[in-house]
This record gives sequence, structure tokens and C-alpha cells, in this order.
Amino acid sequence: MCRVYNSAPLPFMGQKRRFVRDFREVLKRFDDVTTIVDLFGGSGLLAHVAKRERPEARVIYNDYDYFCKRIEHVATTNRILARLRELLRDVPEMKRLPPELRREVLAVIAGYEREGYVDYPTLGSSLLFSGKWANDYEELASHTMYNCVKKSDYKVDGYLDGLEIVHRDYREIFAEHKDDARTLFLIDPPYLSTEVGAYKCYWKLRDYLDVLSLLVGTKYIYFTSEKSQIIELCEWLTENPMRANPFAGAEMRTQLNNINYDRLFTDIMLVKA
Repeated sequence: MCRVYNSAPLPFMGQKRRFVRDFREVLKRFDDVTTIVDLFGGSGLLAHVAKRERPEARVIYNDYDYFCKRIEHVATTNRILARLRELLRDVPEMKRLPPELRREVLAVIAGYEREGYVDYPTLGSSLLFSGKWANDYEELASHTMYNCVKKSDYKVDGYLDGLEIVHRDYREIFAEHKDDARTLFLIDPPYLSTEVGAYKCYWKLRDYLDVLSLLVGTKYIYFTSEKSQIIELCEWLTENPMRANPFAGAEMRTQLNNINYDRLFTDIMLVKA
């Protein structure tokens, strides 16, 4: 019997594990669906649950973050973590690493990188303070390190079984399936103003609004956050229909400001005489 995961087997920021129960419940409403397309696959958790709940359906997982590569190399990740446990055996849990041990940890990881693949997000979850993430060696080495090393190996058996895994622009995949009334789209776009995996850009309001066009005339399960205020925006536009851009023709001036050493934002002044 295939194992059913209620959370992604490897660390992933933004996975929908708290929605799994609700997701299973609403999937039952789509008994006529034959294809389920996870446009912004992330950790693959939604696609995994969908396939376990609807094994007869075709489930397409758009893995733009290449999470499957992290799954593929989990044996190497477990070997690295085993070495780190031994190195840090005398460091109390959640305590900061002394400089000499920090250097040894980085040396171990650098050695594995020379040999091949290193799963930095997973290693970062065992070495960095809660909420901190690393995507490469330089980013990991720039952080203060702590002994948060996982006590046991990661298990990923069967997690991606049965899924059709692709790595493509979500718009291309949507175009291929949008006219099929028996297709259900899972739409969990990245957070506003954040890096977007393989898209290598910042997800801005325009990108978010582009996704809304996918909801018209399709079956979907859509995820967002109150921080995006996208629902409030749509409600306002319904109540206040606008025929033209009120900023058209306005002069724009900008100033770059900072909150602290690593948080920058742009203030905007618009002028129309």
C-alpha cells in the first residue's frame, strides 16, 4: 500500500500541510475530473495528496523548483547529516556553533559539493535559526549556524509515485488543458515580492493578477494569503469598475529606502498636473 504523506518529506517553505484535511474534503466535489494539474507545484504535496485521493486521475506536477532532484539525492543528504551529527555531538541542541566546528561543518559540505549535488534547503533547516533558508553554499556560509541537526534520516519512499512531473512555464501547461472541462487546476502561486524558484524573478502584483485570468471558466482550487489582499482588491474593482488607468500620463519619481541592512524598498511619487 502506498504511503500517504500529510506534509512534504523534505523542508519546503510555503507547503500547504495545514490545508491537507480541507484539500481532501473539497477534492470529493470533483468526481467528474480526470486530470488534475498542479500549476505551481512547489513541494508536490498537493499533487501527492491528489493522486492518493484520486488514483485513477492523471495528476501533473509542475515542479518548477526541481523538488524531485532533492528527493532523488536524499541518500546523500542523509549521509551528510550523519556526519554533522557526529561532528556536533558535544554541542547542545539549538546552541550556536563555535567557530572551529562551523569551519568543519562547512568543509564537510564543500567536499560533498565538489563530488556532486548538495540539498542546501534541507541542510539549512538543520543548521540555521528557524525561518532562515539557504539555496547555495555562499548563502549557507553567510549565516550564523546552530545545532538543529535532524536526529533521524529523511524518508521519501513513494512520495512522487504516480505523478507526471514537468518543469515548465505555468502558462504553457494551462494553455494545453484549459479547454478540457474534466481538468481541475491546483493554483498556489508564490507570495508577492518573493523569489520564484526557476522563474528567477520577483513575483509582483501584475504576476498575481495574470494568474486570476486562469480562474475564469475553469475548475480550480486556489490558494492565497491575506497578505496579498488579492480578494479585497477584486471586491473593490467589482464595486468600483474603472475604464482607464488613473495613473496614465502621470510623472513617476522613486526613492530607494532601507529598513535595515538587508531590507530595501522603493517609495514612489506620482504627479499629474
